[in-house]
Parts: sequence; C-alpha cells; structure tokens
Amino acid sequence: MEDFYYHEDDESSMNESYDYNYEHSVCDKEEVRSFGGIFLPIIYALALVVGLAGNALVVAVYTSRLRLRTLTDVCILNLAISDLLLLFTLPFWAADAVHGWMLGVAACKLTSFLYSTNFSCGMLLLACISVDRYRAVAQSPRGRTGTGPHVKRQRLLVCFVLWALASFLGLPELIFSTVKRSHHRTGCTPVYPPSMARPAKAALELLEVILRFLLPFMVMVVCYCLVGRALSQAAEVRRERKWRALRVLLAVVAVFLLTQLPYSVVKLCRAMDIIYILVTDCEVSKGLDRALQITESLALSHACINPLLYAFMGSSFRGHVLKTAKRLGQRLGRHSRQVDEQPAVEIALHTQSQNQSLSGSEDQDTSTFTI
Repeated sequence: MEDFYYHEDDESSMNESYDYNYEHSVCDKEEVRSFGGIFLPIIYALALVVGLAGNALVVAVYTSRLRLRTLTDVCILNLAISDLLLLFTLPFWAADAVHGWMLGVAACKLTSFLYSTNFSCGMLLLACISVDRYRAVAQSPRGRTGTGPHVKRQRLLVCFVLWALASFLGLPELIFSTVKRSHHRTGCTPVYPPSMARPAKAALELLEVILRFLLPFMVMVVCYCLVGRALSQAAEVRRERKWRALRVLLAVVAVFLLTQLPYSVVKLCRAMDIIYILVTDCEVSKGLDRALQITESLALSHACINPLLYAFMGSSFRGHVLKTAKRLGQRLGRHSRQVDEQPAVEIALHTQSQNQSLSGSEDQDTSTFTI
C-alpha cells in the first residue's frame, strides 16, 4: 500500500511519511489523513464486497466445473486468486487509514507484500492473457487445443514465472515495511536506510510504473490490434460476430487504460519529484496526496471488473454458470413445486445452446470473450 506523498530536503529524512518541511516550515498533512480516513474505508468496502463475489464465483466455477484447457483458462483462474488475495488486504488498510496500524511489524510486512505482489501479478496476467488470445487466433484450430503433459508443464511454468516476477516486485515491501510512529499515529510504511532512501524509492516507483502499467499496456495494445486485424480479415466470421468481438477487445483495453493510467501518472510524478525535488509548495503536496489516494482506489477497482471482462464474457464460462443456475432452479422447483421458475430455465438453456452453436471449436478451447 502506498504511503502518503513525501518531499524532503534532507536525504536522511526521506522515510518520513506524514509532515514535511518546506523552507523551514512544517507542512501539516492532517487534512490528507482525515480525507483518507473517510474516503478509503468506503471505497475499500465497496471493492471488497463486489470483488469477492465476482472472483469467488470464478474460482468456484473453474475448480468445480471447468477444465483448464488453455493458458487463458489457467491465467483467468490465477487472476481471480490474485485479485482475491489483493482484496483480502483491504480491510487492514481501511483500519490503518482510520486508526493507524495496530497489528505489529510482522503483519505490516506480510500485508504490504501481499498487496504489492498481487497488484503486480494481476497486471502481468492480463498481458499474458492477451498474448494467448493472439496465439489462439493466429494458430490453426488444430494447434490451439494442446492437452499433453508438456503443454501443461508450459502453462505451469508461465504462471510460476509471472508469480515469481510479481513476488520480486513485492520483495522490497517485505524487507523495508515496518510500523512507524509519527505525530501520535502509527502507520505501516516502507522505511529505507538513509543512504539509499532517495534512489531506492525513485527506482522502485519507476519500476512499478514500467512493469505494472507500461509493459502490460503495450503488450495488450499490440496483441489485441493483431487480433482485431485478423478478425476483420476473416471471411468466414459474420459481421455481427466480428463487431461483438472487436467491442470486447476495445472494452478490455479501455478499462485497463482508464483504471491504471491516472495512478501511473501520479506515481511517475512522485518519482520525478523524488529525483529532482519538484514540489516545494505544501498545498501542491497535499493535492498530490489526495490524487494518489483517489487514483490508487480507481486502480484497485480493476480487481472487481476483471471477472466481468475475462470470465463472464466467455461463452464457456457463462454456459457453466447457467448450468449451475439451472440445477439450482430445478432443485428449488422440486422442493417448492412452483412452476413459474420454468421460463428462467428455458432462457438459460436457450442461451447456452446459442453459445454452443456459434463455433465448433471456440467453446472447446477458450472461456474468455468470444473470438
């Protein structure tokens, strides 16, 4: 979790996170803390409820009903798990925003590590999904459905590399995060050795912008542009199906850009200030503090949107959800003997059969958006 924005004249005081000196006067950040104490718990509570429902359903369906037939299936399952682990840290940060950190150094390190690792892992998994979608379109249908042991090992290796890279990005939080007391308040924040505080923080900010936003965004844009071009040139695909698939691609990129770009811009400004000491006004610093809190909350909303974009848009996943709903409706119907539930079952069957008749191979090897 990001600490409040900072600016220091003395490199040895770079770890201070709340009140800063500007021309020998103290910039009191009590307004920022009060704003965060109200705004952050509300946003985190909404994200927790919505995100838990969507991602838990994805994990439940994939582990009980769906076979992991493609790399995209594996990535979607890992994405849901990563989002759940990220969301589980939000109650701790909400309590920290209101009362300060009360759980000790070990919990501070673990919570910070889980937050940073799963935030990074989610972004990297989105890039991996876009690459696999391009491969699925570029390869022949026969080459798309691999189920041999070597294919499964490759998928496991890809996921292991992504999780390892995300854990590497979260390692500084595990090492340097600690409970720091300042102005009658304790907070969980990274504390770097004085000799490396400025360069280490600036380097980590820039690295996070590159690996959490710039790299995944460039990969998604390139892959989905190639997918869109392949779809537009496919003569055997009807126009309405082409447009529907292209709209999904645009929605995926647009949502990623809208949720992650503002946060990345603020983090980039933060890194530039650490390097060049650009912010010298207290009010400007407060404005950047609030911008950091708002944009980070917006970036976290992607964990709630991911199930809608990458699972519920998939015909295979929807079909299994509808099957589950049908079975539940039949069981309730037998117990209550209510015949007014029958039309809902017919709609579910109709939707499922429609999805299955769209393409001979598409439901067999992908559970993401229909391409």
